Amino acid sequence: MITAHSSYKTFTESGFQQDVLDSSQPVLVDFWAEWCGPCRVMAPVIDELATEFDGRATVGKVNIDDQPALAVQYGIRSIPTLLLFKDGQIVDQAVGVVAKQVLVDKLHALV
Repeated sequence: MITAHSSYKTFTESGFQQDVLDSSQPVLVDFWAEWCGPCRVMAPVIDELATEFDGRATVGKVNIDDQPALAVQYGIRSIPTLLLFKDGQIVDQAVGVVAKQVLVDKLHALV
């Protein structure tokens, strides 16, 4: 199930298949945690991307403390890890603090 916080979505284990893997749009998934400093640095960027790509791509987050099975399933070892999905497959990724323009370019390549 997707819940909206600001402009980004929150992905859960129960809704990941439908919301991410079965999405007709490209999806950027930010794996993060509350206690992660670099994740807090990326938070406003994720929010801006969600607004800028609204209607063309889905941008959302997975809190690894709340959704540990997803972190294990995707082999998340360092956060923030950003995975880009298209047609249910991981097509790109970024780890750590990344410049907004890098993510914009990655999303533009998919939409």
